[in-house]
Amino acid sequence: MNDYLVRILSDTGNIRALACVTTNLVNEVCQRHGASVTASAALGRVLTGSALMGALLKPGQRVAVKFEGNGPLKKILAEAESSGAVRGYVGVPQVDLPLKQGKIDVAGAIGHAGFLTVSKDLRLKEPYKGTVQLYTSEVAEDIAYYFTESEQIPSAVGLGVYVEPDARISAAGGFLIQALPPAEEHGEALDALVKRIHATPLVTELLREGATPETLLARLFADIPYEILETHPLNFQCSCSKPRMEQALIALGHQDLVALVQEREKVEVMCEFCRERYLFDRSELERLLKGIQ
Repeated sequence: MNDYLVRILSDTGNIRALACVTTNLVNEVCQRHGASVTASAALGRVLTGSALMGALLKPGQRVAVKFEGNGPLKKILAEAESSGAVRGYVGVPQVDLPLKQGKIDVAGAIGHAGFLTVSKDLRLKEPYKGTVQLYTSEVAEDIAYYFTESEQIPSAVGLGVYVEPDARISAAGGFLIQALPPAEEHGEALDALVKRIHATPLVTELLREGATPETLLARLFADIPYEILETHPLNFQCSCSKPRMEQALIALGHQDLVALVQEREKVEVMCEFCRERYLFDRSELERLLKGIQ
């Protein structure tokens, strides 16, 4: 199954929801980074959450979701564009923790003290940025907490990543449900949704049984009429390029660039997101230096 996302709106217009499958893109990102089982589960959840958040944006906009905790993973960053392009990385991909009560210890790997920061590039002068303290460090609950606290949008989020013993991703996906104002006018529908979410098996179980975004939403909205607004593909896609890496070198400043030219015949710069490597020889470094001067 190719990765894709479905967005719906209830007939009453006060509940919107999205569901997606992200197995392929999560697998590609985790493989590129050589992520362990624990790191793959954590990174996969953040990638999936960012894909859902990116789908709420207007064309050309982008969201960055960053988890920084006191756990051994250090940091997880994922970016998603409204088009469905997703990328991300984890600070220490080799971290692998013992199972906790039979489950992958994502919260322990992220750490229970820290912050979730959401930055939205809305094509304005300054990006919008919201930060909340980590709530459970399980990722889904933290994203729901962010929406409720920072954007005042009551939300429910479910994320799942099934990692095989060899660290291959065999299932990944999730859902995001939000109550739009005036939410209080339709309390019964929201209450029914909450009960159904709690009664629904884990996202990974449903995906491994063959659930699609459509069937996942149909299950959650069993007695709530809705309309499908959009279906679009999701894929891993990095925005790096040699010109962008040139800008990164220029950002080092005149003094550091001079030192590189004097000390090295060539410099290798690696993209944190996709691990692509870019080589710059001395003549290229000298050209960048002249550009600064």
